[in-house]
Amino acid sequence: MYEDLIEHTVRSEDIFDGTLLHVRRDTVRLPNGKEGVREWIRHPGAAAVLPLLPDGNVILVRQYRHPIGKVTLEVPAGKLDAEGEDPLHCARRELSEETGYTAEQYDKLTTIATTVGFSNEYIHLYLACQLSSGRQHTDEDEFVNVVQMPLKEALHLVNTGEIIDAKTIISLMMAAPHCPIES
Repeated sequence: MYEDLIEHTVRSEDIFDGTLLHVRRDTVRLPNGKEGVREWIRHPGAAAVLPLLPDGNVILVRQYRHPIGKVTLEVPAGKLDAEGEDPLHCARRELSEETGYTAEQYDKLTTIATTVGFSNEYIHLYLACQLSSGRQHTDEDEFVNVVQMPLKEALHLVNTGEIIDAKTIISLMMAAPHCPIES
């Protein structure tokens, strides 16, 4: 199915091998028989979690994102420690580290491909319920503020453009039909 769209890799080379990002350059055979070049980022994947409190509030984190030069409001998230790590394990770890909370119940919302034009990153999105508070224990180079707000307010911030992070927008939109939203 869709064989007329498939590109086949002819050769591949590593361009850059960093701590997080691994850049590759592939020469591909295009459907028309010609060759093309595809540069892309290999990523281990990530998990994100939207914590939902019994009162209908969600927990988000505010942090500075250097590539865009802005402080953002996001769901807790992080990269898989290694290829093959269980995304649910990663979601549990990130929830605890970034917010101090743990959850009794996790429901998978979806898996998204973040930037299909230049990366193979997938982020697994979860909804976490039945929360217990604890102590935040972020990584040494991670500075985040924990923010609680009604789900309805978070959705409003999506609509006004204050929340711009894609994984957060998708998590909030997908969770909304399953969560009580006060008028």
